[in-house]
Amino acid sequence: MIQLHPTRALLLLVLAAPLQSAEIYVPWPSKDKLKEIQSAAFSCSRENTRATCERARQLADPLMDHPRLPGLCKDELWTLMEKARVATKNDYRRRDAIDLSARRISKVCAEPKKKKDPRAKPGTPQLRQS
Repeated sequence: MIQLHPTRALLLLVLAAPLQSAEIYVPWPSKDKLKEIQSAAFSCSRENTRATCERARQLADPLMDHPRLPGLCKDELWTLMEKARVATKNDYRRRDAIDLSARRISKVCAEPKKKKDPRAKPGTPQLRQS
């Protein structure tokens, strides 16, 4: 039986931890990508054709697996993918449901902006508080 010193075991765990937690950086979807999805959804809503609705779903689908997008965004993408289907009757309820999801995607899926410290004055160095 191998005897492992507790200090060595702890050292091995500490050294192995960064390897397990390393994740590949995935950037947020660009505003252009979100606008492209929105435009495709509007086309599906307006034209009610298989090609336009399929395009809207195909553009939205890869973002469902995006690791950085919040759940609210994925909920809207899911709603869009469910609603963006060809219907026998293209009534206002269908169009409004697709348009609402399309408009919300550009808001809830956009990269959040970092808030600046309101106490900071421009041109003055910030002191650290301990």
